[in-house]
Amino acid sequence: MAAVRVLPASPNWYSSRCSDTSSDGRLFGFAARHRICLLDVAGAAPAFYGELIGHTDRISGFAFCHYPGQSSLCASSSDDGSVQIWDTEALAPVAEYSLHQNAISALHWSPLVKDLIVSGDEKGIIVCYWHNRSDSQQFFPEPRTIFCLTCSPHHENLVAIGYKDGMVVIIDISRKKEVLHRLRGHDDEIHCLAWCPVPGEQRLPAWQDELQVPSEEGKVPNGELTQDTTMKKGCYLASGSKDQTIRIWSCTRGRSVMTLKLPPTKRRGGAIDPAVKERIWLTVHWPSGRSTEIVSSSFGGELLLWDLTQSGKRKWTLLGSSEGQNHSRIVFNLSSVKRQDKELLFSISMDRDVKCWDLSILDCSWTMPSLGGFVYSLAFSPVDTGCLAIGVGDSMIRVWNTLSMNNIYDVKTFWQSIKSKVTALSWHPTKEGCLAFGTDDGKVGIFDTFSSSAKNKPPQISSTYHKKTVYALAWGPPTPPLSSEGEGEQPPVTLYSCAGEGIVFQHNPWKLNGEANDINKVIRDTNSIKHKLPARTEISWKPDGKLLALGNEDGSIEIFQAPSLKLLCTVQQHHKLINAIRWHHEHGSQPDLSYLIASGSINATIYVHNLKSVVESTSESPLTITEPFRTLAGHTAKITSLSWSPHHEGRLVSACYDGTAQVWDVMKEEPLCNYRGHQGRLLSVQWSPVDSDCVYTGADDFSVHKWHISKQEHTRPPQGKKSIELEKKRSMQPKVKTKKKKKPIGKSPAKQDLSDAVNGDESVKETLLEENGVSDHEGEKEAQEAELPDKVSMTVSKDTSSSACDYSSFSLPKPFVTQKATPVKKDLPKEKPTSDASLKKRKPRSILPFSTFMDHRSKDELHQDCLTLATCLKTKDSNEDVTPDLKDRVHLGLFTDRASLHKMIDMEGKHHLENGHPELFQQLMLWKGDMKGVLQAAAERGELTDQLVAMSPMVGYQAWVWTVEAFAKQLCFQEQYVKAASHLLSIHKVYEAVELLKVNHFYREAIVIAKARLRPEDPILRDLYTSWAALLEKDGHYSMAAKCYLGASSPYDAVKVLAKKGDVTSLKTAAELALISGEEELSASLSFRCAQDLLLSRNWVAAQEVLQQHKTLFGQRLVFCLNELLCKCLSERNPCDRKSPVPPCYHSWELNREASFFDMVIEVWQNILGMGTTEQATCAWEQLHSIDHPPSTSNTHPKQVLFHISHDLTLAALSYQTATWDEAVKNILGAVTRSYDAGNFTLMQEICSIILPEGCDNLRHKLDSTNSQSMDACRSLEGFVAYGLLYDLWWNPPKDSLALQKAVLDPVLHPSERTALEKSYVSGQSSSEETPDQTAVEMDENLCNTNEVRRCETTSDSRTSLVDLADSQTKLNGCKVLLSEEIAALQNTQRDIAEVQQILADMIHQHQQQRNKLQENTNGNTQESNLQQISETESDKPCSDSKRMNCKDEVKEPITLPELTKQLLKAKQKLAEFPDNLKVFPFPDVLECCLVLLHAGSQCPPELHEQALDLLRKHGSANIYKKAGRRFLTRHCESKQSPLELPTAT
Repeated sequence: MAAVRVLPASPNWYSSRCSDTSSDGRLFGFAARHRICLLDVAGAAPAFYGELIGHTDRISGFAFCHYPGQSSLCASSSDDGSVQIWDTEALAPVAEYSLHQNAISALHWSPLVKDLIVSGDEKGIIVCYWHNRSDSQQFFPEPRTIFCLTCSPHHENLVAIGYKDGMVVIIDISRKKEVLHRLRGHDDEIHCLAWCPVPGEQRLPAWQDELQVPSEEGKVPNGELTQDTTMKKGCYLASGSKDQTIRIWSCTRGRSVMTLKLPPTKRRGGAIDPAVKERIWLTVHWPSGRSTEIVSSSFGGELLLWDLTQSGKRKWTLLGSSEGQNHSRIVFNLSSVKRQDKELLFSISMDRDVKCWDLSILDCSWTMPSLGGFVYSLAFSPVDTGCLAIGVGDSMIRVWNTLSMNNIYDVKTFWQSIKSKVTALSWHPTKEGCLAFGTDDGKVGIFDTFSSSAKNKPPQISSTYHKKTVYALAWGPPTPPLSSEGEGEQPPVTLYSCAGEGIVFQHNPWKLNGEANDINKVIRDTNSIKHKLPARTEISWKPDGKLLALGNEDGSIEIFQAPSLKLLCTVQQHHKLINAIRWHHEHGSQPDLSYLIASGSINATIYVHNLKSVVESTSESPLTITEPFRTLAGHTAKITSLSWSPHHEGRLVSACYDGTAQVWDVMKEEPLCNYRGHQGRLLSVQWSPVDSDCVYTGADDFSVHKWHISKQEHTRPPQGKKSIELEKKRSMQPKVKTKKKKKPIGKSPAKQDLSDAVNGDESVKETLLEENGVSDHEGEKEAQEAELPDKVSMTVSKDTSSSACDYSSFSLPKPFVTQKATPVKKDLPKEKPTSDASLKKRKPRSILPFSTFMDHRSKDELHQDCLTLATCLKTKDSNEDVTPDLKDRVHLGLFTDRASLHKMIDMEGKHHLENGHPELFQQLMLWKGDMKGVLQAAAERGELTDQLVAMSPMVGYQAWVWTVEAFAKQLCFQEQYVKAASHLLSIHKVYEAVELLKVNHFYREAIVIAKARLRPEDPILRDLYTSWAALLEKDGHYSMAAKCYLGASSPYDAVKVLAKKGDVTSLKTAAELALISGEEELSASLSFRCAQDLLLSRNWVAAQEVLQQHKTLFGQRLVFCLNELLCKCLSERNPCDRKSPVPPCYHSWELNREASFFDMVIEVWQNILGMGTTEQATCAWEQLHSIDHPPSTSNTHPKQVLFHISHDLTLAALSYQTATWDEAVKNILGAVTRSYDAGNFTLMQEICSIILPEGCDNLRHKLDSTNSQSMDACRSLEGFVAYGLLYDLWWNPPKDSLALQKAVLDPVLHPSERTALEKSYVSGQSSSEETPDQTAVEMDENLCNTNEVRRCETTSDSRTSLVDLADSQTKLNGCKVLLSEEIAALQNTQRDIAEVQQILADMIHQHQQQRNKLQENTNGNTQESNLQQISETESDKPCSDSKRMNCKDEVKEPITLPELTKQLLKAKQKLAEFPDNLKVFPFPDVLECCLVLLHAGSQCPPELHEQALDLLRKHGSANIYKKAGRRFLTRHCESKQSPLELPTAT
């Protein structure tokens, strides 16, 4: 291999380390796609050393081992997930491991540990691998993407890692907690890290400024760091980042000590398209011999040498003094090697050049160009000897001066205006530097490569483009119409181009902007050809310009005579697409050899024909040649290029897809030498014009090789087993799915005819174009290299017709074949492997399967078809009227008359229906024009489709309407109602569409249609709204229903439905809605309901807001106001310990606390609510007076009770204001009795003390004494006030000790219990569960017992204060009003009536139960006896009535119904005898009061004591009083009397 001169594949881009130099300075290696290219750089010029082959995907990292004595070892990481270790001596792999789960992004071989390789991946995992002992360890310092990593040259355990987000981390791989420092400062990708080659951190003078910053942690008084920290340990680390800065970090202190910002250098002659915006890549290198200097890349490809000792502005020097020495695009990697006295630096760049720099003089020593695509074309200049043009798939042309003495790689690059793969080249035969090129996208142009200004001069581009890839270019004499012009007006030679669509254009090089001519037109005219011309694939002019050879897609070669292009002969030898045709040169000793023409095709055989006899023939008509002059067989795949030796006679070299180039002795048909140095398929070949032993070849391995025939060991192409092995290795590469193209009809004949497609032969030409599938091998898609899918029709050769031809093979260096490496993927044109699923797109079902099938039968059948068809057509010609009889060959109707075609269509249609494809049948009938039948049939079968409906108008309006209706019905069956409605709309059936939607509950859609299409007053719209509203209401969607009612203009219903939910917000909204709609009364009632709900949640503020919208609710506002103030007073008087779940929301009114309650309330009314006049007060009084609240019971909600009380008190306050005292008394009495009826005794006491703090005397004086009713009311009120006072005195006796005793003995009714009652009151729990009168008596009984004990104690207590006693006696005298004889009698009578009524009720209840049982059992007893039985059983039972609870003691005689009735009548008569004024107002229970007075003992004045006993004796006939008063009446005073049981409430 050493003798081979190579233009290698380009280094990979965007990798932090994919090139390196060996430590002995001999080799420089870089990753190129999935191979590693090694250059021998020991000499003055680089030489190709070899390649390391084994990875199957792009290589992402490469590093040599720099451990002494191991300079031949290196390692590489790849996107295939593996890391391989190589021996460069043997060019073979040593070991391989795949420990990463993710793509590897960085790799380094430790300079201190000879077998340690450190690699990092995109997920942030670091793998350390010791290959001698196959041991590994993983680290995960940060969950970020790693961009680069570098092992320290001074400390074997330190590794610096750079991340994508700008973080740098230093880890110690020997420790568990590996991270030593996190270095933060960069804010973008870290592209490179470099350790200082000299250990220690001795400070450089230039760093003074950074160290004196006040924030410096290591600052010491004299500004010097102590010797210990700097000299002994640590090492500087340099980092380069995408943020355009280089930072120097101190490893001991873990912080940045210096920042270098890239200077804006001026771009110098960059050979780059300015339209391509490139990324910046900032790589840094710290040369080993220079601890104070760093080399870095810069913006456009310049390299900078930074001097770290320079203070002030950072000093940098640009490498490369003269023009063109610098890279023209960004530099990715730098590595250096020391050689004797000088240090060499190697750089790789996006411009595809590898450069070597001498750091001592900062100049470029040599440049090695490389190639970034397939080498499609090679061409030696006939004028400038040794000038080789190379057409490459990276959209650039290289012109290599192979004879340059001082620079063996003297290469110029041309890229302007190409922008596509360069697929064909041809030098002008006489004009120096005139190079024609053709591209993948059909462009043809001419470059001037010679003139000094040519470097950046764009080419001339022909204004005629080919539709497909340009295959071949040739300069030749002008042919018509150019040749017909005058002598001076035509160029001596014109440019011919042949491309993928099969057309050859003739371009006038003088007028490239004029239109090019299609030479087929001339050929037709000259030779009077009527038939279709074959597609052209190759073009070649005989060097003397007299004969033109055209190679065709069908394998034929046609020879034409210039200038009129008369067809002389056709060579029918190859039967596959022609790839290459070459005429023998004319400067030999045997002139006859100049008539030899060699040709190669997709078939592997090369044929050579001698056309001398043809040229000399006098025949008028063209000849056909079918015998070759010589046959060269041996290749095993398609031939891509041929070249005759200019130094020999009859010697030919061929390039082939089997991966080899072959030299032949044509006359002897003998293979002379086979070159196997490429790692891919060969695409082009040229014999050196100066060295008879040299051949240049280009391949799809991105390289050009110059090799010597004499040095090759093989003579013939690889055959048999070896070829098969090579093919196998090659086939491991991801292949591209072959896209077959059928021959297009019309003007653009494709490369291939049907038989070729069936046999699987494809155009080598088109295959050439499929380059590396991914448009470029360097990770990032490059704009110029984008794949144009349309241009590529074929890819990999699959020749099924001849297995021998299928195996393309490669030759490899021997060591590779014998090594025990993993299977290797060869370097093929490849695309990203796609999953099978995406490749196998389902083929649509054929609409004419029967005739298609008939046309794919055996060859004999098809031949027979042709004969039958010809016969039929002949018959038809002779007799116009007769329809040809095709018998069973119905499918031939395609080629005869309409009647036969109809038969064929019917046959196909029948097949479709039988196979269950009615849609295809329908399509056929449409084609035939029989649409009506199809529609009817489809409607009957329920198989109408959108497509059929869309086509129905072609039958006529009626048919269309009928079809749409039928389709709508069909859709309804399929429950697609909305779609059905849409179709009905298309035929203007709006009402039907709306009705259809309504019936199926699609109200929303129905309304949209109705509103959009009908008159606004159409009743159907209102009907839709109300129906929908009813449905929504039923489902509980009230607000939606309200919207519907509003839409139907019935706001009243909307309000009603909104209020239905009954929560505060709904009521509020409903009230507002009613107000807007003018429903004043309804709005007021809803607002009041809402306010009441707010009251329950104790939110008076919101309640007032709701009420203030309505004048009619002014009275209620007063009530709410009073209610708020009353609650405030109550809670202040009895503060509640327990936190309420909902805190009360009071107004922040200023209150006059000094005034009486009524005065305070009235003041608020006047100031806040604006009740200024007496009229307003009267009006409010009337409003409220008309409202009648039901009487309260113990089951009424406490807040409700309080609200009703507030209502009564508001009326009282209004009367108070207007001084109507009679009414005021009644209302205050109402409030008091309401609290009494509700069983809330404490509340009653509180109200009395708030409203009448001084008692009733004041009030009595203001009353009209003639008004007996108000006097009675007053008396009743006094009774209740005294009643409260009575209990108060009894509960709070004068002595504290007694109170304490009371608390111990009876915690149930301790005075503090009042707060509890109030608590329960305010928080909304019912304070009492029993009925009021019962409660009083039960309390009384309970208290009797307690007091007995208390009395005993009182007697024993000698320190009873006589003063206190006198005081309480005075107060008790005020209770005289309670001991009213007549009221006691009245109450006793009422109690009797109640008792009898209860017994009656119980009897009736029993009777009903018995009767129900009777009906079930159907016993024959009479009703009377039943009744009798009932009354008996009733009276036998211990009765459940609360009034007779004590019948446990004495068993009563059974009472009969008549007796009961009699008792009731008697009691009622007695009741009627009492005067009416006694019955109007309620009064506290007189006997209860007597009992309490008696219990008060010594506190009770003697006369009251007597009076109480007297009343008890007279009226205490009821059991409960008999029992309670027994000991007073019988004068028993034993303290041991058994306590009474508490009667339980029913």
